[in-house]
Amino acid sequence: MPTATPSPDFVAALREYQPLVRRVCRLYCQDADDRQDLFQEIVLQLWRAWPRYVPQPDAKLSTWLYRIALNVAISNLRQRTRRPARVGLDDDAARSLAQPTESSAYEPEEMAALYAAINRLSDVDKAFVLLYLEDRPYDEMADILGITQNNVRVKMHRVQERLRRLLVPASTH
Repeated sequence: MPTATPSPDFVAALREYQPLVRRVCRLYCQDADDRQDLFQEIVLQLWRAWPRYVPQPDAKLSTWLYRIALNVAISNLRQRTRRPARVGLDDDAARSLAQPTESSAYEPEEMAALYAAINRLSDVDKAFVLLYLEDRPYDEMADILGITQNNVRVKMHRVQERLRRLLVPASTH
């Protein structure tokens, strides 16, 4: 059982990887309050698991964090889908997701369309997209998702094809 006060190592790790956890939350929750609740749940689960974390020479801390964050996010999403909730993105949520960053090369409308398309993917496919957008190598994706690298390549190709179909304007069908 974790101590009442998180260790300095845990706090430092959380500080370093907080953007990673927030991206997972943003991908799995459209509502700001739900995102914050999910963030807190992920942090709680990370804190509970921290005493059992043993660094591995061939594994990154981010891999371990991703695995927990994605598992909590998917479990949380499944629990939320059992009770009535808003479906899809409303205009305000789409705009908030599409806020350009300094490094964004895309227009807000393109980002909103991308996130709307991602929102239509399955829970597992969303995980693939998130890891891909994070520039995670296939071997790390395989570790996080618990599948082979070859399986990652095949699934990644299929997810990309699904996204392409979702992003094609309806007038071109």
